[in-house]
Amino acid sequence: MTPRPHRAHLPEERTESTAPLSPPELTEAECRRCGTYIAGLDGRYACGVCGWVNDHSEGHRRLPRADEDPDRPPKGRRRPKQLPGPPPEPLQEPAPGP
Repeated sequence: MTPRPHRAHLPEERTESTAPLSPPELTEAECRRCGTYIAGLDGRYACGVCGWVNDHSEGHRRLPRADEDPDRPPKGRRRPKQLPGPPPEPLQEPAPGP
């Protein structure tokens, strides 16, 4: 069994500004594969016709970190437990033949 790392060995938390980012800008371009006119956010595109997607690094500004997400649950909150699925249906044995 591998021992858990202690707090001292974990990477330091970022102390950068947590000021909210400005809203994304709607941008438009032609698909590089099929030429369809597409729209994206901040220069990041995905074509619904042929499936082409540009790399995230081609965007006009950096992507937000997880701690900058306004919909992120507060620290210490765990994911809710998933409810069990429907009960399995009983197996029906084939009727004996004549």
